Amino acid sequence: MQDQRKRRILADILVYILLTALAIVWLLPIVWVFLESFNKNTAPYTATFFPTEYTFNNYVKLFAERNVLDFPRMFMNTLIIAIFVCIISVFFVLSVAYCISRMRFRGRRFFMNFVLILGMFPGIMAVVAIYFILKALGLTSASMTIIALIIVYSAGTGAGFYVMKGFMDTIPTSLDEAAMLDGCNRWQVFTKIIIPVCKPMIVYQAIIGFLTPWLDFVMAKVICRTQTTYTASLGLWQMLQKEYIQSWYARFAAGAVLISIPIAILFIVMQRFYTTSMAGAVKG
Repeated sequence: MQDQRKRRILADILVYILLTALAIVWLLPIVWVFLESFNKNTAPYTATFFPTEYTFNNYVKLFAERNVLDFPRMFMNTLIIAIFVCIISVFFVLSVAYCISRMRFRGRRFFMNFVLILGMFPGIMAVVAIYFILKALGLTSASMTIIALIIVYSAGTGAGFYVMKGFMDTIPTSLDEAAMLDGCNRWQVFTKIIIPVCKPMIVYQAIIGFLTPWLDFVMAKVICRTQTTYTASLGLWQMLQKEYIQSWYARFAAGAVLISIPIAILFIVMQRFYTTSMAGAVKG
């Protein structure tokens, strides 16, 4: 018994050491970026790992000096795109998943297999084709760039219906039948039965729909041509170019910190909906 207890204690110690090491590896870059955002020295190369002098001017200049790089506008462009994509993708994925999960029609199996096969190819393969399609539709001009990005990101989330469909398959069809016996039509079943039960998956899709445009760089780089239409990721990338890096490196870190704030707020607001259970939805 004592040997087993010693082995268990030793195993716990090793596990905690491993977890501590992983936590340090994971947290160290975050701590460094946060401290670098307050660095008084704006140059990228310093003698010490952490800053020695701190100032809040990097955040002030990031919003005040907009004549070179208009980061506030880039931030707002990204926020507008992310909000619209989040709303559209949730409704789109919910609708497609409901049709695939609850309805039986010709071509259903072929459609599911076709989307599954397409999902095996990396999305970057379609970037050039997407750009020329948008160009043919006249959506690559500066005034239409934001609309083009909303369309591309929203359409791209449609293939993610598989996860939502798998969750809907676990919902008993008896709930649909009982609602229809009470006089509900398909739309009422969808809005009053399926959506309340699917709240955890709706939260998941909302987060994915928001993060996709918020963190994307490749598609935005292909479509956006002027700084007035740049997203935040393009703005941060621009700060690291050779003509800006000497004076904008610390502001790059400040911008990276600001980019993480909406993501943190989204997770804090949405996390309580993960506890929604089917029993609560049926009770309602």
